[in-house]
Amino acid sequence: MKWSELDENWCPVARTLTLVGDRWTLLILRDCFLGCSKFEEFAANTGATRHIISSRLKRLVDAGILERKAYSQRPKRHEYLLTEKGKEFAPALITLRDWGKKHLPVRRSATASAAKE
Repeated sequence: MKWSELDENWCPVARTLTLVGDRWTLLILRDCFLGCSKFEEFAANTGATRHIISSRLKRLVDAGILERKAYSQRPKRHEYLLTEKGKEFAPALITLRDWGKKHLPVRRSATASAAKE
């Protein structure tokens, strides 16, 4: 089954994953909650290609999770802001963060630990 076929699935988890179930979308949303709003910020923070960022931003805007607002006319530039619908995603993102901190802690290499001593 393709991801696009899940958007009408009976399961709300499956439907949600069709929208936010890839790493780039989640990292863009993470950045939004951290106060980022500009395309270049998303590119620098996520490491995703410009094409991927552009497609994910469009999908989030189309879904009503982000809104696109012009902040410069020359050159034409937009920022992406969380809508109320987007802000309601905060508990899910916080839960993912907390789970990752608990179960997937950052492990320091032996050389980094030895350098501190």
